[in-house]
Amino acid sequence: MEYQKFIPEGWEETKDELQNVDIQSALKNGDVLQGYVDSCDSKYNLHINLGNNINGIIPRNELEGINVDEFGFCNPGICKNKVNHFVQFKIKEVYDNQNVILSRKNVQTDALQWVRNELKPGMVVNGIVKNMRKFGAFVEIGGGVVGLLHIEDISVSRIKSPEERFYIGQKINVMIKSIDIDENRIVLSYKELLGDWDENIKDFTEKTVVQGIVKESDKFKNGIFIELKPNLVGLAEYKEGVEYGQKVNVFIKKIIKDRKKIKLLIV
Repeated sequence: MEYQKFIPEGWEETKDELQNVDIQSALKNGDVLQGYVDSCDSKYNLHINLGNNINGIIPRNELEGINVDEFGFCNPGICKNKVNHFVQFKIKEVYDNQNVILSRKNVQTDALQWVRNELKPGMVVNGIVKNMRKFGAFVEIGGGVVGLLHIEDISVSRIKSPEERFYIGQKINVMIKSIDIDENRIVLSYKELLGDWDENIKDFTEKTVVQGIVKESDKFKNGIFIELKPNLVGLAEYKEGVEYGQKVNVFIKKIIKDRKKIKLLIV
């Protein structure tokens, strides 16, 4: 099963992306499609413009395959939160020339089966940043399946918030760090994809001036950590007046490869 099958194509494109879709062919083949949600009605069904004056409806009981009640219904808030966003679905039923029943739940079911049967730690997959908190980012890796990217797994360089690296809706590659099928918990990592110390240091040489970003000082004011790249940090001599997140020019005094350290001077 191709993972990319569950990743929306053209996430930023407009509502008319379904104009040329063959509805009958998509129904027969079980294709995963993507559409823009126009509204959520009083019964918490989603309405999607499929183009050519065709109205696509995702009934409330077809909206979620995860976190539903005993009757198969999701929280009403989920319906409302999908308005003005893109969602993925399969064609479930075509019952006249103007209305088509869709299912987002079927996409989730396939995605969960993919997670259980094929997803392994160490795999690199595509994802979309869906939400962010101080402790990390929630990344959808397909069909409504979301993993948690802890803040310490975003980069070697310490950051205070995921917003320093990502924005909502951003497409990123992530590595599967761990999977707990019983708890439906997937933990992701990003920093492994940014190259290790030896790979990143190749772009820098001693006795040159480069730009970096100020990170935190050590607690004894012995120095200031400067990010040269997300996975490459050097220590500069302490200097008053610089603040976290500030861009500064630094002189590379010494690169100590056997200790993986860089000595810097803020200029």
